[in-house]
Amino acid sequence: MTVSTTAGWYLRRLSRMGPLEVAGRAGDTVRRRRWRAEPPNCPSVTGARFTASLPAGTIAAIPADAAKRLVAEADRLMDGHAEFFGVARDDLADPDWWYDPKTGRRAPGGYAFDVPYRSEDAAGDIKQIWEPSRHQYLTVLAAAYAITGNERYAERVAGQLRSWWAVNPPLHGVHWISGIELGIRLLSWVWIRRLLDGWPGAAPLFEDNPVARNQIWHHQRWLAAFPSRGSSANNHVIAEAAGQLAAACAFGWFPTSTRWRTDALRSLDRQLRANTFGSGLNRELAGEYHGLVLELGLAALAEADAAGVPVPATIRPVLLRMTDALAAVVDNRLRPPRQGDADDGHGLVVDGAGTDRWASLLATGDAVFGRLDWWPTVTGTDVRTPLLAALIRPYATGRPYAKTQPYPKTQLRPENETAPAVAVTRPATRPAHFADAGMTILRDPAKIWCRCDGGPHGFLSIAAHAHADALSVEVRHDGVDVLADPGTFCYHGQPEWRQYFRSTLGHNTLQLDGTDSSVSGGPFLWTRHARSRVLEADTSDEGVSRWCAEHDGYQGSVHRRRVELTAETAELRVVDEVRGPRRAARLAFHLGPAITADLVENRAVLTWTRDGENRSAVLDLPGQLDWRAHRGESDPPLGWYSAGFGRKEPATTLVGSGFADSARQFTTVLGFRD
Repeated sequence: MTVSTTAGWYLRRLSRMGPLEVAGRAGDTVRRRRWRAEPPNCPSVTGARFTASLPAGTIAAIPADAAKRLVAEADRLMDGHAEFFGVARDDLADPDWWYDPKTGRRAPGGYAFDVPYRSEDAAGDIKQIWEPSRHQYLTVLAAAYAITGNERYAERVAGQLRSWWAVNPPLHGVHWISGIELGIRLLSWVWIRRLLDGWPGAAPLFEDNPVARNQIWHHQRWLAAFPSRGSSANNHVIAEAAGQLAAACAFGWFPTSTRWRTDALRSLDRQLRANTFGSGLNRELAGEYHGLVLELGLAALAEADAAGVPVPATIRPVLLRMTDALAAVVDNRLRPPRQGDADDGHGLVVDGAGTDRWASLLATGDAVFGRLDWWPTVTGTDVRTPLLAALIRPYATGRPYAKTQPYPKTQLRPENETAPAVAVTRPATRPAHFADAGMTILRDPAKIWCRCDGGPHGFLSIAAHAHADALSVEVRHDGVDVLADPGTFCYHGQPEWRQYFRSTLGHNTLQLDGTDSSVSGGPFLWTRHARSRVLEADTSDEGVSRWCAEHDGYQGSVHRRRVELTAETAELRVVDEVRGPRRAARLAFHLGPAITADLVENRAVLTWTRDGENRSAVLDLPGQLDWRAHRGESDPPLGWYSAGFGRKEPATTLVGSGFADSARQFTTVLGFRD
C-alpha cells in the first residue's frame, strides 16, 4: 500500500466517524504511546481459585456420536494436522505462532501497535496467523480430555499455551493488535480451564501460574482500554465484551475484576441490542456473523449464569429473537442465507468435523429457550449444546419458555434474578418477511428457497461487512445453490478478489454503467450506500408468493425488481426495470458450483445431482440482452464461488449485456423440472 493510498484511506475513514468516535480514537492513540513508555503491570494475586466448573454429569450427557467425532478431530490435531481457510497445516504439534504458511512469511515483532498487519508483504496473511492463536483447536483438545480422561490431550494443551505465552508477552507482536482476537482467545482459555478441571495440572497451568495470570490480566486490561468504537462497533465489540465478561467471571482474581465484569455486561447488553434488528436478524446482514454473534452471546450468558451474576433483563430476549430468526430463515437443509461477508468465525469450538454449525445453534436454542412448533427439525448431535445448557440457569417456569399455542408474551427471568422481567412475543408461525432487515424468504412447501434482498446496505456508517448486492436474489433447490451468492473468499492482501466478491457484478442483480450500486472506499469501508425499500412482500398465499423492491444506488436511475414464486409450477419469475435514462446494463446470474449449464442464445438448461438423483431446471433469460457464460476467469475475476474463507472454485456465471431504460423490462424465468 502506497503512502498516498494510505493517506487517502485514512481521510475516507475519518469522514465516516462522528465527533465522539474521533475523540475516543485520539485518546486511544495517547494511551498506546503511554503504554509504550510505561506498560501497565499486573497486580500480585494470592489465593486464586477456579470455581466455574461444569455441573456433575455434564460430560456424560454428551451424545456418543458427537463425542466420537470430537475425539477423532482431537487425534488429528495431536498429529499436527489442521486446516485454516483452505490452507492445510501439519505443524500444529509445535506451531510457529507468527508464521503464515500461505505466503511463507513471518510477522515482524516489536511493539504491537507498530506491526504493519494490514500489509501482506510485511506480515503475511494476517488471518492465517491470527486464527490458530484464537486457541479454539485447543478447546477441542481440552474437550477430548474431559471426555476420555486421556492426559496426553491435556499435556499438549498445556505445552502449547506455555509456548504461546512465552512467545507473545503482553503488548508484543501481532497477537496484541485486534480486540476481537483477544476476546475470543479469553473465551477459549476459560473453556480450556473448565474442560481440564479434572486434570492435576490444571491449577498449576492457570491460577497458580504467574505467567498465565499476567496474560489474563493484560488481555482484560487491553480490552477495557481499547474497545471497538462508533463506526467499528459491529461483531468485534460483541466478541470483546463476551471475552471480557467470561474472563472476569471465571478468572475473577484481580482487584478490577468486578468493574471489568460490570462494564462488560453493560457493553454486551447495549451492543447486542444495537447489533440486532427487532426482528432478530443481525444488523450486519451477513449470515455467518449472525451465527458468530449468537454463539458469543450464548457463551457469555453461560459464564454469567455459572458465576451467579445477574444479567440485564434485555440480554435474553435479544438472544431469543436471534434464535427464532435463524430458525425462520434457514432452508430445508438448515443452511442460512449466504449474504454479506463470511470469514468462518466461531465463538466457541468444542466439536469435531462433520458437526453442523447451524443445527448445533438451533439445538442450543431449543435447550435454552425451547423450540417452537414451526421450527425445522434438527436431527444431528453436538458437544457444545449440553455444555452450554448445563451452565445456563433454568427458568422459573420449569421449561425456559411456555410452549402453549398461540404463543403469548412470555416472561423471561431466571429463578434467582431480581430484575424486572421482559415480555417477549414469539411468532406463532414461521416468519418470511423481516421488514426492518429488508429480507424476504419465498419458499414452496417442498424444496425451493429464495432470499430477496431489499434491506439496508449494511450496518453503521462504514458498513464494513456489506456487499454491493442491492436487490439480489439467492435461490436453492433442496439446499443446493442454483442461483448462488458467490461468498467472500478473502479480506486482506488480494484487493482485486476482495473487490470482485463484494461487487454488484458478483451478485445476482443488475449493474449499470459498470459501477457498483454502493461506493467502496476500502476493503471494509463504503462511502456511499444504496438505499433500498421493499414495496411488496406477500408470502401469505401458499400458491403464489410475491416480492418487489427498488433502490437508488445508481444516481439518476432507480432499479426496481419484482420476484414471483409459483409453487404449483415450481417456477420463479424475476422482472427487472430501470427508471431513468438509457444506460449500459449487465444482468448477472451466478450458478452454484454443482450446477452445469448449457447456454444456447438466451436459454440455459441447468443440471445437477442431489443425493444420487439427477435434477434439472430451465433458465429463460431476457432476450434483449446478449448472454455469455463465464467460468473461472481471473483477468478480471468472474465466474467463481467461495464455499468458505480462503477457498474459491470455478462456477458458471451468466452475464447479459445491453442497455436499460424506462422503456424496457428484463424478465427471467427459472423453472424446475420434476
